[in-house]
Amino acid sequence: MKIITSEKVSTREQLKDIALDITWAKIAQKYFDKSSSWIYNKINEIDGNGGKGGFTKDELQQLKNALYDFAERIRQTADRLE
Repeated sequence: MKIITSEKVSTREQLKDIALDITWAKIAQKYFDKSSSWIYNKINEIDGNGGKGGFTKDELQQLKNALYDFAERIRQTADRLE
């Protein structure tokens, strides 16, 4: 029998498949108008003072939208290749 837990998977864990392929500083700047340290702290779920932090619900939705936009831009670029 599989036991289901409600333990939240960290943002960092959820992004591990693409984390090294994305320039997070550019995502922070283009989609959030924030610094690279801001987004790295959010991904690592710490606040600026080293305490517990992370994305708010609104910021997480904004990140999802940014990744969707980025993926679409990559797809469109690939489609234009000859």
